[in-house]
Amino acid sequence: MSALTFNLKKRTDQRVDMSPLVCQKLEGMAPADIGSIELQCGKLKLRADELFSISGEATSHIIIAGSFSKLDFIGKELQEGSITVEGDVGAYLGQSMKSGRIHVSGNAGLYAGCEMKNGLLQVDGDAGDFVGAALPGNKQGMKGGTILVKGNAADRVGDHMRRGAILIEGNVGDYCGSRMVAGTIAVMGQSGRYLGYAMRRGTLLMWNKPALPATFSDCGSHTLAFLPMLFKSFAELNSKFADADVAFNRVQRFGGDLAETGKGEVLVRL
Repeated sequence: MSALTFNLKKRTDQRVDMSPLVCQKLEGMAPADIGSIELQCGKLKLRADELFSISGEATSHIIIAGSFSKLDFIGKELQEGSITVEGDVGAYLGQSMKSGRIHVSGNAGLYAGCEMKNGLLQVDGDAGDFVGAALPGNKQGMKGGTILVKGNAADRVGDHMRRGAILIEGNVGDYCGSRMVAGTIAVMGQSGRYLGYAMRRGTLLMWNKPALPATFSDCGSHTLAFLPMLFKSFAELNSKFADADVAFNRVQRFGGDLAETGKGEVLVRL
């Protein structure tokens, strides 16, 4: 069977809640029933077949073609299967996803991968604030899985992050790893201000030396045996992180944030 494909007919002025169009919710549904699903669009509700032309039958693989930045909540609570998005997406991409794969060819908005528990989320373009973070008012962000951003990410990457890996090929904004509890964030590009602000545990792996707050302590240079194993775990990704030439095991280690428990670490490539 061919993938279930939603091809955008028109761009709306208001934002669209795409959370009903997820693999496990559509399983076993006839095409006509899928077309009758109502999507919240501002104050109105639109039928899915008003917004998209729908083809294909395999609900385990969904394709959203012609996507744009006002389509929110794509892949929310995804439990199985895969979602491929051709174009940009809005906010809350892959929120609380539990398994499966989401691949976006364009850019993503705020809160991509927020509170996700497992699976792989890949954004080929740039991502907005709060990648892998906690929702407003919550204390636990990403709890597992992998987020790969091949472009740049904005502020507060991994805010309140609890577990998992966030891999950024480009640059990150301010407060990367802020209030981080555990997990790994790797950044190949440059970083903004206040890196690791109030982090309690976890690892920030940096290719370029950041401007660290005074509450981080220089622990000297180290050869770490776990780093080759970490890079090996990225080998199957379609990413620079899978390239053997970027791997390293010699780092300058900084401990912090000493204003918190001080058990986190920033590892900078030497």
